[in-house]
Amino acid sequence: MRTPHIIIFDGVCNFCNRSINFIIKRDHTNKFVFAPMQGPAAQKLIADYSAENVGVDTFLLIKNGQCFYRTNAAIEIAQDLCGGWPLVRVFKVLPRPIRDYFYRFFARNRYYLFGKTQACMLPTQALKNKFLW
Repeated sequence: MRTPHIIIFDGVCNFCNRSINFIIKRDHTNKFVFAPMQGPAAQKLIADYSAENVGVDTFLLIKNGQCFYRTNAAIEIAQDLCGGWPLVRVFKVLPRPIRDYFYRFFARNRYYLFGKTQACMLPTQALKNKFLW
């Protein structure tokens, strides 16, 4: 059995939740599972991969035993989506500190721009197996 790629995200962020729904719709080969950062499964993975210094403003991707952060995570995710999304890898020509600067700026303002919920999203029954709690 293939090990899924795990996306750890801010479960109360409206933009993050929309991003997860976006990924689910384009993940035709079921490569991804999701763990809200606020849950125990994500906290264990964060500790296992020594990523404790990341905050809720950072999403992570665990893929093939490696942990990717911020824009590197986004680019890696895009490469595994159906459609033209793998073309996003062209952004790797920009140095990571420059990409991550813009990522951090957006992340700091995402609650203001998109709002947040009081609790993590609850997946539908059909999607429950795609989430780690």
